[in-house]
Amino acid sequence: MNGNGDGIGDGLEFRLLGPVGVWHRGQRLGPATAQQRTVLATLLLDPGRVVAVDRLVTALWGATPPATARNSLQGTVSRLRRVLGQFPQVELATSVRGYTLRVEVEAIDLHRFRRQVRQARGTDVQAADAAESLRAALALWRGGPPLVDVAGAWLPEAVAPGLEEERLAAVEMLAVADLALGRDAAVAAELSPLLAEHPLRERLVCLLMVALHRAGQRAEALEVFRRVRRRFADDLGIEPGDELQRLHQAILVDRETPWPATAPRTDQAPVATRAVPRVPRQLPPDTETFIGREAELAALDALLPPRDAAAGRAVGTPVGVIAGTGGVGKTALAVRWAHRSRDHFPDGQLYVNLLGFGPTRLARPPAEAVRLFLDALDVPTQRIPASVDAQVGLYRSLLADRRMLILLDNALDSDQVRPLLPNSPGCVVLVTSRAELTGLAAAEGARTLPLGLLADTDARELLVRRLGQDKVSAERDAVDDIVARCAGLPLALAIVAARAGARPGFPLGALTSGLDDGSGTGAWDAQGPLGPSGSLDPLGSIGSLDVFDGGDSGASVRTVFSWSYQALSEDAARLFRLLGLTQVPEISVAGAASLAGIPPRAAHQLLSELTRAHLAWERTPGRYGWHDLLWAYAEELTQELDGAEERRTALHRLLDYYLHSASLGDQQLDPYHRVPVELPPPRPGVTVPPITTVQHAVRWFLAEHQALLIAVRQAARAGFDTHAWQLACASRGFLSQHGYSQAQAATHRIALDAARRLGDPRALAHAEIGLVHALIRLGEASGCEERLEAAYRLFGAAEDPVGQALTHIYRSLLRDREGDYAAGVHHNEQALLLYRRAEHRGGEGRAMNNVGWFQAQLGKYREALASCQAALAIHRELDDGPGESATLDSLGYIHHRLGHYEQAVDHYQRSLDRRGDWEPALAGRTLGRLGAAQLSTGRLAEGRETLRRALTLLEDLAPGDAEEVRAALAGLDAEQRSGGPAATRRASAGGR
Repeated sequence: MNGNGDGIGDGLEFRLLGPVGVWHRGQRLGPATAQQRTVLATLLLDPGRVVAVDRLVTALWGATPPATARNSLQGTVSRLRRVLGQFPQVELATSVRGYTLRVEVEAIDLHRFRRQVRQARGTDVQAADAAESLRAALALWRGGPPLVDVAGAWLPEAVAPGLEEERLAAVEMLAVADLALGRDAAVAAELSPLLAEHPLRERLVCLLMVALHRAGQRAEALEVFRRVRRRFADDLGIEPGDELQRLHQAILVDRETPWPATAPRTDQAPVATRAVPRVPRQLPPDTETFIGREAELAALDALLPPRDAAAGRAVGTPVGVIAGTGGVGKTALAVRWAHRSRDHFPDGQLYVNLLGFGPTRLARPPAEAVRLFLDALDVPTQRIPASVDAQVGLYRSLLADRRMLILLDNALDSDQVRPLLPNSPGCVVLVTSRAELTGLAAAEGARTLPLGLLADTDARELLVRRLGQDKVSAERDAVDDIVARCAGLPLALAIVAARAGARPGFPLGALTSGLDDGSGTGAWDAQGPLGPSGSLDPLGSIGSLDVFDGGDSGASVRTVFSWSYQALSEDAARLFRLLGLTQVPEISVAGAASLAGIPPRAAHQLLSELTRAHLAWERTPGRYGWHDLLWAYAEELTQELDGAEERRTALHRLLDYYLHSASLGDQQLDPYHRVPVELPPPRPGVTVPPITTVQHAVRWFLAEHQALLIAVRQAARAGFDTHAWQLACASRGFLSQHGYSQAQAATHRIALDAARRLGDPRALAHAEIGLVHALIRLGEASGCEERLEAAYRLFGAAEDPVGQALTHIYRSLLRDREGDYAAGVHHNEQALLLYRRAEHRGGEGRAMNNVGWFQAQLGKYREALASCQAALAIHRELDDGPGESATLDSLGYIHHRLGHYEQAVDHYQRSLDRRGDWEPALAGRTLGRLGAAQLSTGRLAEGRETLRRALTLLEDLAPGDAEEVRAALAGLDAEQRSGGPAATRRASAGGR
């Protein structure tokens, strides 16, 4: 290196941390075009290694490159060579796999930056030396964000954010070192501007508060916390983390703040961890017949985070990617290693199938995967924020300082994985994918493990384990033929072994004897029809599975699947083919029965036959899934062998199953407040489960709601527009109650498009109002007023006063957010008139209670009392428990405001009794108001205990509502210590 530490001996330097280019002795030499800079940057991210042509094409043009992309890339590389050719120590080499840039790593600013940061992390490094290394590292960031002047979106969107995260982490490390050196004022000055850019980055906030406090600016430090806390509440709907809260408390009492100069306490878990005591163990089952892969297992062992002996904490967050073709055993390897290593992850293991590669290309959105993880971590629905970014933040907070394994199976691309990466150094992420995920390797430092075919010795051992040594030894030639045909593909070998195991009396040679001769005399003739020629064509006329060929003519996955398929009974073969029409990852017995138009008992028997043939498997009791290659094979078969009318009728039955079952469930979840939709009767052969209780409805929706979301999309794509909007409508109650607002919005946008194609005003109205409902929950009120006006007119055109009334209810929600309580009264009075005109008693009770609530907000307590008492009579007439509970709560609020404290206590208590286990977050709010009323009556011990019960519920389920109760308890404690008044007689501010 030269004297100033830049580049290599003769002053040559490559820069990525700002404008991209080649510098020599301080002068920029090029490249001249953004395209050349993109190619150079992509090669510099992985120096000395082959970068595939496809990766460079993606970097330049994204997912839709022009037809001339490869020729253009060659020209770009040629021009880049001219820039680099003047330096003999640099080589841009070409191979059949792609391009390699061979250059000394120290000449690249990014890699020099990383080396200096690693150097600062050393266990024996003193604070002064660490600060010096970090300042030198950060000085390499020049001229704006990294990769600032490249072409294409891939580098700025996929790679640059990860590089920026590295920079921020280095800035925070430097602040820690400077604080240890007493440079408090300098740290405060350097971090203050960053806070505006990263207001929710808790470590940055902590460092700034510590610096301000130690610099004698205690008031400024507390003001930083207040601003950040407001941002957390406004943007995420949650409280800041435990570390930040403890630091705030220390500064409040002007106590010394050792953080971060000493190690953090380990005897107290973070708030998020305490709220989620369950340890998830989500790994799929391991298989006894797993064979070989010793080298791969050893490579995966390297992912286990090293331990810093001095601090006792893990260093880094390793990410591993197992990449390979479909059926090669990526998931089996990942699951085997995960089970073998689970003792390293005492806090649990999370698993999700990302559905990245399948015949429908309906990959699981990251938002859905994050939500599944939050459910697995036992986060109550009421604590889950509305926005996806906030959910990701909560997920990462829950994993902070925990040691967990996250197994992300079947990923489509890096963007699908990136939001699921934790920031805890004790965690390990293992991804399986058929894609390279080069963006993940470049930006997040993921280690890729390419998984190839099994060696012949391992393939034979797999057959020995499945079939027994005696059978394999007795038929060596047949085994050699099977091994050659399966080409080491574990999926193919497993299917062959299963087929042979199902016919123990058959010689192994029968598995291949009828495939090639075309005579129709092979052993399979007795098992069923073989096709026009009497034999199975190894390739046939089907094309969509060609990409999953094992590598030679004897390794066609299609042919291997056909061996099992031809051995099925006629009815099981038909069901297998029809499963290819579905676009859901799994199906219930009732769903399969409806698809085939057969009784559930028959469907269960056929599914069991498919399971035994390894053409499906029972994922959970009564629910069946399949490998995506099997799915594609079934789709090919149904397109080839079943007529168009048969296929459409089967899909119609399946959509009828989802629609009528969801409608029954919705009636149980919301019997009095839904806008009814009249459905045509289901087609003959559809099995609709008898959903007769709320508990049954919730269980059904929890099992099927992902399938329902897919069914909405499939119905719209297949031309079943009526099913599309009605499925969205029937799912709305569950999605709303369980916090799936993003999914509700997405399905209702699809429903809206379907309704427009139908030209059905009633369908349009339902779609609009369902979308508005979701948007209000998500805090996206813009445009909702116009949508509600449109829905009102459409319901009017359809002569549906109940729908029109609901538009007024939602308008009142908008007015409540704006504080326009008089308008809230008006809209609910209009809804009341419409409900009465329709003789809809449930809606009448709901609107009357809402009128009373808004009247109380206006201080019209006598009128509010009359309105709510009328609503209560209606709810009791209907035995509407949730409606009665809500109205009793409103009456308690009104009596408290009127000074009728004993009556308030009585109404709050009856509200809780009537609510039971329904909506515990609402119970927490009612308990808070009950506690305040009890204090107002002078029942100090009882009120204090009630407030504590309220706080326990609200801290877990609705943290945003917990602060007022916490403050009330703190006030009681302060009064008790000071000997002041025993209780205050103030009414609870409350809220709906």
